[in-house]
Amino acid sequence: MKNPSQETQKEWRTNKKYWKWGLFYYNKEDDRLLVDKPNPNYGATINFAHKKSYLFFVGMLLFFGLIILSILLSQ
Repeated sequence: MKNPSQETQKEWRTNKKYWKWGLFYYNKEDDRLLVDKPNPNYGATINFAHKKSYLFFVGMLLFFGLIILSILLSQ
């Protein structure tokens, strides 16, 4: 679904069947890569059912790993 309604987004966000172990959002119906957490005040998370999610996740890990590595090497 390209543009889900606010009601649909809220139902997806709060329905426990879309949350693996209560931590990972996995919904094949949702085309968004980044989605709000069940409590939107806590930020966003990745939809691991999205085709590009693992590439995005690895990219984030590499980015923060390079930052930590550059900090350690500059000392």
